[in-house]
Order: sequence, then C-alpha cells, then structure tokens
Amino acid sequence: MLQRRVLWAFAGVVATTLFGIAGYYLIGRGRWPLLDCAYMTIITLTTVGYAEVLPVQSTVLGRPFTILLLAVGVVSVWHFIATFSAFLVEGEISGLRWRKRMERFVRQLSGHIIVCGAGSTGIHCVRELEALEVPFAVVDRQEEVARAVTEAHGGAAVVGDATHDQVLREAGIERARGVIAALTDDKDNLYVTVSARALNPALRIVAKAIDVQAEAKLRRAGADSVVSPNVIGGLRLVWEMVRPESTTLLDALLRRRDQPLRVQDVKVPPGSALAGRPVAELDLSRRGLLLLAVRDPDAEGGRHTYNPPADYVVSGGSILVVLGEPEQVRHLATQAETP
Repeated sequence: MLQRRVLWAFAGVVATTLFGIAGYYLIGRGRWPLLDCAYMTIITLTTVGYAEVLPVQSTVLGRPFTILLLAVGVVSVWHFIATFSAFLVEGEISGLRWRKRMERFVRQLSGHIIVCGAGSTGIHCVRELEALEVPFAVVDRQEEVARAVTEAHGGAAVVGDATHDQVLREAGIERARGVIAALTDDKDNLYVTVSARALNPALRIVAKAIDVQAEAKLRRAGADSVVSPNVIGGLRLVWEMVRPESTTLLDALLRRRDQPLRVQDVKVPPGSALAGRPVAELDLSRRGLLLLAVRDPDAEGGRHTYNPPADYVVSGGSILVVLGEPEQVRHLATQAETP
C-alpha cells in the first residue's frame, strides 16, 4: 500500500512538471524554448530562488501562473518527499521486525531441516517440506528472497552466506536433523557439506551436484547423499517416454500437493516399541498404511526387502518405507520413537 502511494506521489510530481512546461510554452505562444520552459518549471518547483529565465512579467498570465505553479509544486514535491521518507523508514523498521522474528523462530526450532539456497532447486525443497509439514529454515544471501519464501511457505529464514560457519550456527545447525545444500555452485555446496559435518557430525546431509564428477568429492566431504539435477532430469525424460503410467503414479505420490498419499520413511530406533515384532503385528493396513519395503541395516549392503512377508521381524535400526496419508505416517513414527 505504501509503495503504491509513493508511485502516486511521484506521478504527481511528474504531472506538475509537465503542467508547468506546457503552461509556460503556451503563455509564451511558442516563442520561449522548451528547455527554458523546463528550466523555469524546475527552479520554481524546487524553490531554489534563481532569477527568472523567462520574461514572465511581459505577459498578463506569466506571474499569476508562476504563483499557481509554485503553490501546486510545493505541495506535490513535499508530499512525494514525505511519502518516500515514510517508505524508507517503514521498510527499515519492517525489515528489522522480520529479522528479529526470524531469530526467535530459529531459536525455537529443533530437529529441523536447513535448506541452503532458495534458488531454482531450493524453492522446490521448501515447497515439499511445507507439504510434508517438516520444520525447516532457509539460508539465503538475499533478504528479499528469504522474506518471500517465509511469506509464501512459512518456516524460518536466515540471511547470509551458507558457506560460513556462523551463518549455519544462526540457522540452528547444532539442533537440526539435516542439511540440504542446494546452492548454484558445486564448490559452495562442498563448503557447506564440510562445515555442516564439522559442526554437527550426526546430521544427514544431502548435497546438489551440477557436475557429476563433483559427487565423489561431496561424499568424501561428508555428504550422505548427492543428487544431480541433470542426471535426474535425463532419467525422468526417458521414464516419461518408455513407462509414462508408472511415472505419473510415482510423480503423484511424491510430488503432487493435492495427493493425500505420500511415500515416506519411518525409522525404528533400537529399543522402539516396534522393534522385534513381525510385520503382521504392526497391523499397518488397519492404520491405512501400505508397507512397501524394509531396510535392515544388518542385511548385506543394507539392502531393501520389498513387500516383506507377514512373519518378517522388524529390528531396531530398520527403516520402514510406507505409503499413506501424512497424518497416519506421523502417528506411526511417533509410536516407533516410543520405547
């Protein structure tokens, strides 16, 4: 609203200037050069007190028009100055309030995901975290980008360079459960990975790699998983060509926000109430959940067991891959965390 008022005030100044130029030109019946008319208008509106450059005293309407232009000009110019000043002051105050609110929000976060970079990749990460109702904090160099993300998708934000340790600390990395390094440069994502792993060894770190050759370096630096948008994009193009129906189904389950079902992981920590129980006793179908696979860390290579039989015993440290509504998955995850 205030920004619109500034534009209207500026338009008033422009209109008054054009009115003055046209008025002097018509009073002079075209004999006075347009540049002189513009100069006379400007020094009148700004009240600088220079001598008259046009012989306005030689015409009947010259000085009355100057008086009128001076009165209108002073009002329009000072209205613009006042409105613009209010815009600057309110913008600074609003920005300060937003930063303080974000600082309080981040201090309250725990077990959240830190998304480094809200660009073309990071913004999709934010949207999916919002859909899954996973708490997150965005780190971006540009305040206007960070503010736009929080206004559109909620969450917290920190303005700064994610490659700096202090900025990651401000995002609550010691209390976070994971970091997504989604910056535009592989070297920056490498810095984020190294810093995050040093600040919180227990983090899960997922890094973006533009160059496929950067994957090995990112893994050596501490990334748990590396995603290449170029590779994923190429695979997706082929999938859409050779198996469009199954791809559409998976896309709906993984991406569509209006889709009530999601494929999600549920970790069963050692000592959990679900550990040591066969799949049949979990009664997942009654919960509205479909067990797709189980990953047992003790199995060779940590492989998945797809469509496990009813007598398959879930062990501590296993990860259940289930299909269901997010609320039902959260209930199962809460029970899994209960000893």
